[in-house]
Amino acid sequence: MAITDRSNLSADRPTFVDYLECSATGERYEADVLHGLSDVGKPLLVRYDLDALSAAVTKDEVGHRPSDMWRFREFLPVRRTENIVSLGETTTPLIPITSPGGGGEVLVKDEGRLPTGSFKARGLTMAVSMAKELGVSRLAMPTNGNAGAALAAYGSRAGMETFVFCPEDTPEVNVREIALQGARVWRVNGLINHCGQIVKQGTETMGWFDVSTLKEPYRIEGKKTMGLELAEQLGWEVPDVIFYPTGGGTGLIGMWKAFAELAAVGWLGADRPRMVAVQASGCAPIVKAFEDGADHAEEWQDAHTVASGIRVPAAIGDFLILDAVRESDGFAIAVTDDEINTAQNEIAGRDGLLLSPEGAATAAAYKNAVASGQVSPDDRVVLFNCGNGLKYPMPPSDAAIDRHEPVDFQALTV
Repeated sequence: MAITDRSNLSADRPTFVDYLECSATGERYEADVLHGLSDVGKPLLVRYDLDALSAAVTKDEVGHRPSDMWRFREFLPVRRTENIVSLGETTTPLIPITSPGGGGEVLVKDEGRLPTGSFKARGLTMAVSMAKELGVSRLAMPTNGNAGAALAAYGSRAGMETFVFCPEDTPEVNVREIALQGARVWRVNGLINHCGQIVKQGTETMGWFDVSTLKEPYRIEGKKTMGLELAEQLGWEVPDVIFYPTGGGTGLIGMWKAFAELAAVGWLGADRPRMVAVQASGCAPIVKAFEDGADHAEEWQDAHTVASGIRVPAAIGDFLILDAVRESDGFAIAVTDDEINTAQNEIAGRDGLLLSPEGAATAAAYKNAVASGQVSPDDRVVLFNCGNGLKYPMPPSDAAIDRHEPVDFQALTV
């Protein structure tokens, strides 16, 4: 798609984007030009002039800015402030929960506090802002739910047309919020990869830009802010281990990129967290590839799990996920749907925190990893809850009292 107006590319705020780089070959691509995948069909990564960035801003300056993801603007690609499409991307809290190992500190980073109720807001605010900056007016994507809701919201706020395709069993609340927030949305009799095929097939006919996971360079830059934010919240240190619910893996890749950039500008020391990719046993292509010692993951057949957000049979950034896991001395781990449901129920009832199924998967994985010795019970651990638990189906609660009959108060404790 051609850029319709390049006049808006002159910078009116500090920006240090240098070029884009193919994640597979290292080939460089011009910044400020609309790109999808590289010429070899791999994700493009944004590269910055980190020396200039380091000289332009300090940690203290960032700390005195408003508490939102745009506080890290020097690490982000949007050049003109007027092109930022925002719904109030606040800093999300770190909430301590009870450790199943009884030792180390376990913190949940609750991304459900973001606009549209999930961490997809981080990636889509950036992708839509950059689409606006580069003159795009029509966007499309496949989704398991939350990404489509974020695209709909930010696209509508930017005055863009958005087209969203989701598996037919996507939670009803997601489909309805996508439609209510202004996107055209269709259910597809297949999985997210089949929805992605429809987006690809329609690109030439419809003239839309594909904002699928890692098929454009900027969602990863939005998700990267999870790593920037986490480091700042921990006093410019990192936890021992991060458990991340992994479908397309943008956030895990983005955080690993963030830690490298922070180290390059001198804001972090040599320590890095072990990165753990958490998947469901019904859809675990990254786990299988990790265990097989492979560089790429085979497409998972008959994918199924209650955690629909991580039901991604094939991830275009599979090699980047595996690189981050291995470079960090981390691992990939799968949990069952029963374990996910149990963790969700336990943490809601014990700690008062309602996790999404994907967030609960990280808690279940952490519990198993402590039991197996993969993680020390004394480690400082961060679990990512990627969405607000209120957006997902919950078990029924049908107890009732007839006010016209005597109340058996003793029975209320049973």
